[in-house]
Amino acid sequence: MLELLTSQGLGTRRECMNALLHGEVQTGYAGVGGMEWTVVEDPHTNPELEGLHLRCGLWELPYFKDLYIALNKPVNVECSRAPSSHASVLDFFSEPFRRRNLQPVGRLDADATGLLLLTNDGDFNHIVTSPRRKLPKTYRIGIRHEMTADQKLALETGVILKDEINKPTAPAKIEIVSEREVNITITEGRYHQVKRMLGAVGNRVDSIHRIAIGELKLGDLESGGWRHLSGEEVEMLKAGTPKTS
Repeated sequence: MLELLTSQGLGTRRECMNALLHGEVQTGYAGVGGMEWTVVEDPHTNPELEGLHLRCGLWELPYFKDLYIALNKPVNVECSRAPSSHASVLDFFSEPFRRRNLQPVGRLDADATGLLLLTNDGDFNHIVTSPRRKLPKTYRIGIRHEMTADQKLALETGVILKDEINKPTAPAKIEIVSEREVNITITEGRYHQVKRMLGAVGNRVDSIHRIAIGELKLGDLESGGWRHLSGEEVEMLKAGTPKTS
């Protein structure tokens, strides 16, 4: 039981052992009338993990072997454990999550918003962010000027970015949403790529909001809201293929 508590970020080994010895640890499972809690009296108990919830001291949370999370990142929040000018995305999570070494999967600039993945699974992080995967990412872009047909064609063909004269961008998918909004899907992750792409065709980005990573959509998550990914969604992102029914 001690290893289980520490694996969930519920404290140090000493803190969790003290909680066990003082009857401050409970296991819970959903019952007919709601969550049914049982005090852990034997520190060597090995509870059933399926559907398990834990209470330990001040904390109460469901059991997850690893963390896979989707966050709707607000503006002026940095994808860093040690932000320089703004709050950190990790500030949206309680101490047990941070103790488990939760990390952003890739990044969004401080002035960008939308879908951000976080995990404590290093292999998952590497798979999703690997440039060789070419996992598409879709952004809702607020633009300064109405996009012309020539600009759209150039972006869909590939443009030369400043200081990268021998390396045009991969073709992007462009969807005109309104006079001042477009959806752009790219398969690369160059520095400030979307801003530089729009600049290369004579337009300008006013806002960036990521709405999808691969087939995973942001959906109706409110700004600053987050949720755990399902096992199916995790496998979908690892495979880079659409979710099937």
